[in-house]
Amino acid sequence: MTFLSSKTEVRASPIHGRGLFAKEDIIKGEIVAIKGGHVFDGQTLTGLSPVLGPAEIQIADDLYIGPTTMEERESSMIFSNHSCDPNLGVQGQIVFVAMRDIEAHEELTHDWAMTDSDDYQMTCNCGAACCRKTITGQDWMRKELQEKYRGYFSWYLERRISQDD
Repeated sequence: MTFLSSKTEVRASPIHGRGLFAKEDIIKGEIVAIKGGHVFDGQTLTGLSPVLGPAEIQIADDLYIGPTTMEERESSMIFSNHSCDPNLGVQGQIVFVAMRDIEAHEELTHDWAMTDSDDYQMTCNCGAACCRKTITGQDWMRKELQEKYRGYFSWYLERRISQDD
């Protein structure tokens, strides 16, 4: 369901569980992953979340893309863990691209502030020098992150940010 570049592989991550890693060098702007799945609304997500856990990405107000069955979960994942110093950004709604040149063996990460607008809070394990220590589903609202990731937020968050300006 999800496209992962042939230059990537999924393996154990020091950040969390499994992560996506570069097998070869990846150049800035190169497509690394395209999230696949079914498009569904928030009510459907409420029913799926207890069974599937976090496996979706929000693509518009009250619309998400992800698996709808446990059998689809693995093939719909991009395995990009969160980092406060990411090397991937979002173009459009579901396309993940390299924000800079990436060397082979680096873990491929994105800041979940680029995709999430939710009410969660979690401790960050990214280990970056600029780590925020606590990640929330509302981090996209932080002005310093809006500036840092300009052009790399998902389409629906870019629209919300521009409406707030």
